[in-house]
Amino acid sequence: MKAGHWEKNIFELIRRTSTDLPTDVEAGLRKALRTEKKNSRASWVLRTILDNVALARREDRPICQDTGTPIFRFRTPSGFDTNILVAHTREAVAAATDRGYLRENTIDPVSGAPFYTNVAPGSPMIHIEQGARKTVDVRLILKGGGSENVGAQYSLPDKELGAGRDLEGVRRCILDAMWRAQGDGCPPGVLGVCIGGDRASGYLCSKEQFLRKLGDAAAETELARLEARVMRDARLLEIGPMGLGGRTTVMGVKIGAMSRLPASYFVTVSYMCWAFRRRGVLLGPEGGVDRWLY
Repeated sequence: MKAGHWEKNIFELIRRTSTDLPTDVEAGLRKALRTEKKNSRASWVLRTILDNVALARREDRPICQDTGTPIFRFRTPSGFDTNILVAHTREAVAAATDRGYLRENTIDPVSGAPFYTNVAPGSPMIHIEQGARKTVDVRLILKGGGSENVGAQYSLPDKELGAGRDLEGVRRCILDAMWRAQGDGCPPGVLGVCIGGDRASGYLCSKEQFLRKLGDAAAETELARLEARVMRDARLLEIGPMGLGGRTTVMGVKIGAMSRLPASYFVTVSYMCWAFRRRGVLLGPEGGVDRWLY
């Protein structure tokens, strides 16, 4: 592995993710603007957001001051040296922090002391899968703290919501999470949802949904129908951009499912703000760029 190639291209992935919103997300914001009434608070917020997106791209600056937790998912060929890959990734994060593409926002929870490089226990977060492939598939999400704060997990049945252990119960949980968030989490955002799993795997699965493009639908017919229904229901809540009212509370709802135990039925909801910073790249055996994703 040539260190220069790996660190250079993972650094570039971080830079692009921090400063340049993906095409599908920007298109989602423009679509939202077209659906809102002219001169409304919602349209004003969305125009301001889009101006910010353009400015960040032009000035090569972070889209948001909360550059978030870097969450990497690597899919590598079998037998790949993942220890060296992790080391290169941590070096790229430190370099991106030094250049200002990542804010110095990693804190020791016991002492309150900052980690000035954003390299620390649990930062960056790195998930690795090995399989039969030739390239290294790297996906990065910069997950802001504001949106992370309004994530929620439910254990069904839930008497308060009248939610049973079925897809109708899941729908009620998702809508409740949206309603409780209101303007927190900086809407319009995207919801990643996992049905099943345990408490830990449910959150991981829900965040995996953020790697999907906004225009897709779940492969399972029932989940795709549920995604579409929740999108329709979300408009009726009229929470709107930044919680100031309007039709667009979310730009997408992405639902996945995992197996569960008979005793447990978890519904896990992760929230992504409008600054939906998600990008990816395919790297060759020596770390060179094969193709940029999103």
